[in-house]
Amino acid sequence: QEAVARPQKGAGPLRSRNGLYVMTDAEVLQRIEAACNIARPGRFTNREHCCECAEHDDLLQSRDLVSLRIDDVGNMGWDAICFATDEAFYYYLPALARLALAAPTPEWGWYFYNLLFHFAHEGSSNRRLAAATPAQLEAVLGLLHHVRDTRAALLKEHCCEPEFEQALEAWRARGE
Repeated sequence: QEAVARPQKGAGPLRSRNGLYVMTDAEVLQRIEAACNIARPGRFTNREHCCECAEHDDLLQSRDLVSLRIDDVGNMGWDAICFATDEAFYYYLPALARLALAAPTPEWGWYFYNLLFHFAHEGSSNRRLAAATPAQLEAVLGLLHHVRDTRAALLKEHCCEPEFEQALEAWRARGE
């Protein structure tokens, strides 16, 4: 469980789990934004690779951190983020985290389930994990802890607890 220092007065409501402060969604998103504050990439995929990469690049070029929508990335079978460069992934992580912390939608379900794939795939050999800066690593760990602490029922409902634990273990191990 991630315990963080008590926020300064006026930083928002305090919530406690087992006597430890649990960050709000807004605080988690602020940490991710700070860790992923990078310049917008010129290219988001290797668009020359194939027409699918080019189409995903066009989509990601047409969006920004505010305009990226669940409709853009919610389909696991047509996920532009799978084709995104590591730089593009971390550029868009604040938007992806925002979508992941949102309530499930009738059409796409819970986006965190999709994002979890990008954190768990290939365990400790995960390419996003390998590319993470120390600040990005801490921000992702913060997001994972936050989801575990605030959305355990959704993890269970979506039967993704094993993948979640695999991701958490891999990201923790890298952080040690």
